[in-house]
Amino acid sequence: MATPVWFITGTTSGFGKQIAVEALGRGHKVIATARNSTKLAELKSKGAHVMDFDVTADEPTLAAKLDEAAAVYGGRLTHVVNTAGYILAGAVEEASQQEVYDEFNTNVFGICNVLRAAAPHLRSAAAGDVTRQQHQPTYVTFGSVGSYHSSPGIAHYCSTKATVSSLSEGLAGEMKPFGVAVCCVEPGYTRTEFLQKVGGKERRVVARRELDLYKTGPVQQTKDAMEAVSGKQPGDVEKMARVIVDVLTKEGVAKGREIPVRLPLGSDTIETVRKTAVDYMTLVEEWEDVARLTDYESSF
Repeated sequence: MATPVWFITGTTSGFGKQIAVEALGRGHKVIATARNSTKLAELKSKGAHVMDFDVTADEPTLAAKLDEAAAVYGGRLTHVVNTAGYILAGAVEEASQQEVYDEFNTNVFGICNVLRAAAPHLRSAAAGDVTRQQHQPTYVTFGSVGSYHSSPGIAHYCSTKATVSSLSEGLAGEMKPFGVAVCCVEPGYTRTEFLQKVGGKERRVVARRELDLYKTGPVQQTKDAMEAVSGKQPGDVEKMARVIVDVLTKEGVAKGREIPVRLPLGSDTIETVRKTAVDYMTLVEEWEDVARLTDYESSF
């Protein structure tokens, strides 16, 4: 069986870096990317091929970059993983149009941009694997626990993640006929630098405009909670990376299983999914009689 070839965005830290480390540790080929690849010296020393890559670049640039990446290991890419992203903290009213656009541009549009450039390579890899065995070509996105439940103060971020999860479900149906899997990883709170304010290696952007009326109440409570939990999150990024690579290669804990379209990780995510499911059922039971009044009489 041919060795998997990974193309991973956002590998300077967090999930991107750890997935790269895990894949390299298994003898896989890894193309690690970041906006500034000089920050990837550690991964390069472990055997990764490193590249400058910006998910918000124009289509011709991204297509050329993916062609370049595929050529590194004989024209093959089997796993394209999108981990680039960040969190914008602030009330919906506080964030500017540009700040909201910038977050969606990286967290959502970037995934679409990379897909357009990567899809031909993944289809090619799938067509070359006539056995459709273990290493199924896969396009990987990142949602989060926020895909299931939004919170005051981070509603923009949660909306990007809900969009990514929904996008991935539809994309999975589009890619299935070509033998390409799609998996949206949805981790809970994980002990990375993600919740820290931007500066150095930090990953949280705070809206420039802060209104006094939001300095108390639910928005401030969310900000305080993020400060308090940063560095104490329950999720272990190394364990998650191990599971993610298992799932995407159908090995270890995922042996004998198919790659899921959505992969919730962490006990907090599981509890949130369960609670959200109950909340939805409660909503349906409370309003079903009203909802059914809106159909044409002959619809069913």
